Amino acid sequence: MDGVINVHKPVGMTSSDVVVLLRKSLKTRKVGHTGTLDPEVNGVLPICVGKATRLAEYLTDQGKSYRAEITFGIVTDTQDAQGQILRSTKALVKEQDFLRIIPQFLGSIQQIPPMYSAIRHEGKHLYDLARQGIEVERPPRTITVQRLELLSWQAGEYPKAVFEVDCSKGTYIRTLCQDIGDAIGCGAHMSKLVRLRSGPFRLEESWTLEQINEALEQGKDDFLIPLNRILDLPKVVLTPQRAEAFRHGLPTSQRGLGAVKLPESGQVQVFTDHEFIGIGKCIDQSLYPYKVF
Repeated sequence: MDGVINVHKPVGMTSSDVVVLLRKSLKTRKVGHTGTLDPEVNGVLPICVGKATRLAEYLTDQGKSYRAEITFGIVTDTQDAQGQILRSTKALVKEQDFLRIIPQFLGSIQQIPPMYSAIRHEGKHLYDLARQGIEVERPPRTITVQRLELLSWQAGEYPKAVFEVDCSKGTYIRTLCQDIGDAIGCGAHMSKLVRLRSGPFRLEESWTLEQINEALEQGKDDFLIPLNRILDLPKVVLTPQRAEAFRHGLPTSQRGLGAVKLPESGQVQVFTDHEFIGIGKCIDQSLYPYKVF
């Protein structure tokens, strides 16, 4: 099996738990995820199988979409509903306040990663330091928020808003929620989160673990997305002769490609006779092997 499975990760499981279960179900060790989802978060988790594990870096780099619930007036140490409450104050905030603040969080913005994260500091995970009560300085990161749209508003002592967001990789939605609460002046935390999309993989097309196991019992593998459909890169088709050269690490000039036009630079998917054979780099009007299958 070589390809990607668009898994609908359930609440209560870590991304690693999903990998362990699928290794048993698919009877292969070559299984890996493309970026962790916290146990309390459900939604899209692309899982690479076989040769696709060598393409995980491309899937990790792609944008994400989420549906989140933010609760105003309550601040926690983990920035989500799983943490200890640091302070709780009745929030006199209205829907119009949320709508007014949204433009501040669109486009390229700076975000300080949370202490409860897998980022390393001097060889240690930040969440390990946080559990010891240690807080270290974290440099801000540039993230991009393409869309932030309010879906519903629930008034009350601690108002709640449900919104959807399209963002770049590396965006912490719980930090976004806390930053929004701080900008309004009442504090907030992320109370729920669903990942709707990771790159081209969408929630409505995802498979639950139960559905995957049912398909396997029936001898089917239609949950597996093949290698030629998982990357958003230009495609170059080689003749059998040039494909053999590519497999042996040899470059091909634009002249050797005939009518096939190379991009001026960047990476491309390389095919021959409908078979995906790797990733190439375009340099000085020549195609160089980068990842060869």
